Amino acid sequence: MGTLLRLLVILLPLILSAADGVISPRQVQVGNLIYAANKTSKCFSDSFLASVSKDAGINLVTKFIPVKSASAKELSGVGFAIMTGEGAFTMTADERTQLKAWLENGGFLLASAGCSSKEWSASLRGEVNQMFGADALTTVSAEHPLFQTLYDVRSITLKNNGKARFEGVIVDGRLVCLFSHEGLNDTARVQGCCCCGGNEITNAHQVVANALVYALVE
Repeated sequence: MGTLLRLLVILLPLILSAADGVISPRQVQVGNLIYAANKTSKCFSDSFLASVSKDAGINLVTKFIPVKSASAKELSGVGFAIMTGEGAFTMTADERTQLKAWLENGGFLLASAGCSSKEWSASLRGEVNQMFGADALTTVSAEHPLFQTLYDVRSITLKNNGKARFEGVIVDGRLVCLFSHEGLNDTARVQGCCCCGGNEITNAHQVVANALVYALVE
């Protein structure tokens, strides 16, 4: 069965419109993760939400929902969340416990180093190792099905050239976390934001949209 057909079969009950701007329980929400007590994304474009809603016919809330990584209740309200930032960070033990449980029970995390922050990437790797064990992050190749779910992404381009590398966490054969050191923030679509010193992925919009669809159908 094709990806789009599977998507329609699985999400048919969600393809409904919310009335009067009120979020319907049938709308799909995407979380903006709050972690290390108070860190959260300030420069990650949410424009991919409208694209997925339009091109895949999914009834999405087209703005991020703040979600605390230490809150099982808040995490349970989303199936997909983005995590980004700059600089070093340390999560609390409760945050690690709840986030790990969420990922093991169907959640999907897209982790992106803001402005290609080396310190943030190192912290993210350390946190993943604490949750899932050493070497939990493995290479995600360009041939992975995620890159062809909604848009056919055959190549990844970087703002300042070079080769992009994706890593991920796999649980029971399913990719539950996609991580990019270069950055998937798509800051060009965020007013007042600039990845001035980093090497962002220029077709991040399509990659992140594909990741969301993958998370919903796999």
